[in-house]
Amino acid sequence: MNERYERIVRRVQADARVPALAAALHRADRPLWACAVGGTGNDTPLDADTVFRIGSVTKTFTSVLVLQCRDDGLLDLDDPIGRHLDLPAHGDATVRRLLSHTSGLQREPYGDVWDSLRAPGVAELLADLARAERVLPPARRYHYSNLGLALLGELVARLRGGTWAEVLADRVLAPLGLTGTGPVPGERAATGFLVDAYSDEAHPEQPTDFGAIAPAAQLWSTAPDMARWAAFLADPAALDPAGAVLAPATLDEMRWPLTVTDETSWGGGFGLGLILVPQEGRVMHVGHDGAMPGFLAAVYGRRGGEGTAGAMGAAVLASSGTAAEVFDLPHRLLAAAAEHDPAEIEPWRPGPPAPAHLRGTLGRWWGEGFEYVFSWYDGTLRARGADDPAGKPPAVFAPLPDRPDVFRTVAGREVGELLRLTRDERGVVVRMHWATYRFTRHQETFDGYDFRSGS
Repeated sequence: MNERYERIVRRVQADARVPALAAALHRADRPLWACAVGGTGNDTPLDADTVFRIGSVTKTFTSVLVLQCRDDGLLDLDDPIGRHLDLPAHGDATVRRLLSHTSGLQREPYGDVWDSLRAPGVAELLADLARAERVLPPARRYHYSNLGLALLGELVARLRGGTWAEVLADRVLAPLGLTGTGPVPGERAATGFLVDAYSDEAHPEQPTDFGAIAPAAQLWSTAPDMARWAAFLADPAALDPAGAVLAPATLDEMRWPLTVTDETSWGGGFGLGLILVPQEGRVMHVGHDGAMPGFLAAVYGRRGGEGTAGAMGAAVLASSGTAAEVFDLPHRLLAAAAEHDPAEIEPWRPGPPAPAHLRGTLGRWWGEGFEYVFSWYDGTLRARGADDPAGKPPAVFAPLPDRPDVFRTVAGREVGELLRLTRDERGVVVRMHWATYRFTRHQETFDGYDFRSGS
């Protein structure tokens, strides 16, 4: 398999004319795979420890810091950011809207940052907010904003009492062992290039410190570090079982799509700081792309689907600002791994029976004219539509501690809604109500006509 992955990477490096291309694939059931092709453009060798600028992949780190603050009770996602920062304008933009790029804020800070390559400091960034536009009404549609993520980085710094970089190092990089990741390039950095469209010339770009925009685009990293980060975004329980960085349930929340990025094709979405790219077979790739002068990056983890291993993430880092083929490469590597080197199939083993008081709920029930199957697997009560496609997750129920015949739907269809059991005088479950809809053993009309009995 390593030869297959390497050939894919080498083909892209050659065809897209990338001076240095580094890729890595992380999964829980195999050793880390890494590959580097080309040269750094300086005196350092190109290998797995070579550092590249990752651009907007930085936003995923800032977003995790924001959710940490929420989980620690320092903010609510629906708080206006002006509740926590003294801003001259746009203080009504909510944290949630800024994370999902639906606040309507203009893309960049005031001024021609990408022309001058002079980034503002924090004081200047905040003062100039009065001259920044709200280019769309809040929640109207997706509109990418580096300015919005820069504000969230300053929010985190203020709430935690340090700089954004200090908070990031202490609360994310160190706990996850991302030792090759940081806001400065260091001695092992590749040189970034702009490759001429009509010749083989590759002209070096000058690395620039992005000041107050750092929380949106400043970080440098290695391919192995970024593959590990991608794996964390997809499967946090495997890499952070104690939830020291972020609870798995919070990552679930971040991965929930809040908007689409293309209103016609719906080929991608955005959650809380994360790009969501659906694949065939109920598979989701979650992560982010990055672009900075001389560098491109694509970092994605894989969730769901046949053959997907635990903690599966891929990263591709490139020292070219023009090789768009790089953005598809992690998706190709993840798909190749799942297809040609799938995760081992765990053998089924018998388990304990369903609790006696729930055995009467198991089997087939009818609701709204459709048939459902209730079952007990892995210690939980579950339900699926009888005709649901393979791979569609079931609804999962958790009992309410003070009401033994009432359950909360905690995953799948009707999540959040209640399931109530009704028993006859013998204690047999004869009817259920799920999200207030009646479920019966036989198909019935809404007014109670039973097709089996004819009454």
